[in-house]
Amino acid sequence: MKPLRSLSGLIDFDCAARWGSFKLAARELHKTPAAVSLQVKQLEEAIGFPLFVRHPRHIALTAKGQELAIVVARMLADLRGKVAALQRGDEEAVLRISTTHSFAIKWLVPRMSRFTKLHPELDLRIDSNDTPVDIEDDAVDVAIRYGPVKDGDPALLFRERLVPVYSPDLLADGQDALTLADLKRFPLLCERTPEGWLQLLNENRALKGDYDFARMYSHWGVLAQAAVAGQGIGLVPYGIAFEDIRAGTLLQLACKSAPFGYGYRLLVNPHKEAMTKVQHFRAWIVAEMESMSRTINA
Repeated sequence: MKPLRSLSGLIDFDCAARWGSFKLAARELHKTPAAVSLQVKQLEEAIGFPLFVRHPRHIALTAKGQELAIVVARMLADLRGKVAALQRGDEEAVLRISTTHSFAIKWLVPRMSRFTKLHPELDLRIDSNDTPVDIEDDAVDVAIRYGPVKDGDPALLFRERLVPVYSPDLLADGQDALTLADLKRFPLLCERTPEGWLQLLNENRALKGDYDFARMYSHWGVLAQAAVAGQGIGLVPYGIAFEDIRAGTLLQLACKSAPFGYGYRLLVNPHKEAMTKVQHFRAWIVAEMESMSRTINA
């Protein structure tokens, strides 16, 4: 077997494998189809087995070609990502975090000063959006995403519970706290539907009675802010309300919280998992989540 003397053959092979065509690969690489075909042929001679079955009008990967294509595509993606990071000059100094709007505003941003005190050498870039994230994108180091969770998921940070919260402004003169009976006196703020409230009322054996479910919101963070503003009693995930509860801008109703099949997961770019900045952030957020979980009233 001849040794591989050039990466150009692998690049041409990757392109041809993606397109399933020497002609289309040639367009991407700004070469002639014959030049691409020759590079692939020389690669096949070097490794000792065919990568494509050549038909009159198209090409098809062989079984071994399919296996090699997966490895080469991953290798070239890593190489391009590393080159781009080195060109930016920020591979070790910048930590890119992707998360959802509500989590960024109500949980992450209020406490990031604690992380920066531990690691002042890192420049943080927080991108908040509610769309799915490509965790292998070079522009993302770690992502915190909210969604359905399963037991035993190694990425799980915190399993949520729904808690009723309200502004101290709702307390009457001389009143220390609201009780379950007060739920009938105020609008009950919901995220899209009253289903969570019905579950909480059932947990606390308080389903009987007339309740006002008229106010609904599209995001947990907006709902929490409505509760802070005294617009009613909000039912929100504990993580979203936690900072406001700790600051005293929200009070938690003394009752059982409602179980919730959602939670937060930490996703790490597999190409950056071993990096020191990622390890620092993982250790920090796990510790923060564990600390918060010890305060929840189940």
